[in-house]
Amino acid sequence: MTSLETLSVAQARRITLAAQGFTDPKPGGATDLRHLRRVLRRLHLIQMDSVNVLQRAHFMPLYSRLGPYPPALLERAAYRRPRELFEFWGHEASLIRVDLQPLFRWRMARAEQYAWGGMRRVAAEQPDLVSWVLDEVRGRGPITAAEIEHDVPRRKDHWGWNWSVVKQALEWLFYTGQVTAAERTTSFARRYDLTERVLPAAVLEAPTPAPEEAFRTLVDLSARALGVAAEPELRDYFRLPTKECRVAIAELVEAGVLRPVAVPGWKPVAYLHHEAKLPRRVDVATLISPFDPLIWQRERTERLFDMAYRIEIYVPKPQRLYGYYVLPFLLGDRFAARLDLKANRQTGVLEVPAAWLEPAADQDETAEALAAELRRLAGWLGLDTIATPVAGDFAGPLTTALKSL
Repeated sequence: MTSLETLSVAQARRITLAAQGFTDPKPGGATDLRHLRRVLRRLHLIQMDSVNVLQRAHFMPLYSRLGPYPPALLERAAYRRPRELFEFWGHEASLIRVDLQPLFRWRMARAEQYAWGGMRRVAAEQPDLVSWVLDEVRGRGPITAAEIEHDVPRRKDHWGWNWSVVKQALEWLFYTGQVTAAERTTSFARRYDLTERVLPAAVLEAPTPAPEEAFRTLVDLSARALGVAAEPELRDYFRLPTKECRVAIAELVEAGVLRPVAVPGWKPVAYLHHEAKLPRRVDVATLISPFDPLIWQRERTERLFDMAYRIEIYVPKPQRLYGYYVLPFLLGDRFAARLDLKANRQTGVLEVPAAWLEPAADQDETAEALAAELRRLAGWLGLDTIATPVAGDFAGPLTTALKSL
C-alpha cells in the first residue's frame, strides 16, 4: 500500500486560507463588482441568516475578505439585473452564483425526498392550494407570503387555509424551483416571483446535467473552496447526500482532481485539490462571522485552528461560555481572540459585551490589531463609537488598546 503524502496542520491551515480568498490582495481603491466576483469565484455561495445583531450574515464574508465595501454591491448582484446570484438551498439558505443553478436541479427534482415535512405534506395533501399560490405569484409577483396570506380568508371555498400553509406552499414552490426570490423587503422577507421571470435566460436555457455529473462538479467546487478537506466537509459545503458524495470523491481521485493526503491529528483521510496553493505566510487581521464558510464545519475548525467554536445564540444565557453573537478574530493564520459584538443602531455604538484572548495568542499584538479592526468594522457599519468591552479575560487589554487609537 502506497503511503500518503503528509501535510502539517500549519500547511493545511494556510492552504485553506488561500483557497478561501484570504491571501488575495485587498482592493486598492473603491470596491466594485470585480472584487465581489473574485470572492464569489472562491466561495461559490454565501449563507444567509435572519439574525441581525451585528450585520446580516451574507454581508460579512465579503467584508472579511475585502474590507469595508458598499453592501449595495451585494444587493445589486443578488436582486438586480443582470443577476449574478440567486437564492436557494445550498449550504442552508444561501445566495449562490447564478451560473451554478443547473447543478442544483437534482435537488429541486428530489424535493419529495429532501424537502422537510411541512412542505411535502402541503404539496401532497393540498395540491389545490399549491396551484392557487402559484397562480397568485404568476399574476401578482413579486409578492411576499404575507401579501398572499392577506387574501386567503376572502376565499370562502378554502376557509381552512392560513398563513402557515400558504408559506409552506410557497416554500415548496421555492424548493422545487418554480418560484424564487426576486428581492428582499426591508424586514428581510422574500418577495417571490416565477423563476423564469427572475433568472437570466442563459441560465434557464442551460442543459440540466445528470445528477452524477452535478455531484462531481459540486464536490470539485467544494474542494476548490476548502483547499484540503475530509469527506464530511466536502459533503457539508453544499449539503450533498453521503453515498453520491463518496462516489464523486472516488471519481475525482481517479481523475487526479483530488489527491488523498494525511494531516497529523486528523482521523479522516484528507483530500487536496490539485490546484490548491500553499502560501508561505498569511497576513490578515479580520473578524469572521459565525456563518462564514471558513468555519462552517466546527470539527474541521478545531482540527485546523485548535479552537473549539460554537455559536451560542440558542444556548440559555447562564450556560453561554463566550456570549450571544461571538466572532473569532483571525490574525495571521491563527484565531487570536473572540468577541461578542452588537451593533446598537439607535445610539450609533458598537457594543462589546465580551472579549476573550485565545491561549496561544500574543496579548499586546492581538489587542492592537483587534482595536484597529473594531474601528474599521464600526466605520463600515456606520457606527460612531466603540463601547468599552464589558466582560471576558481580554476586556482590559482591549480597552487600553482602544483608548490608544
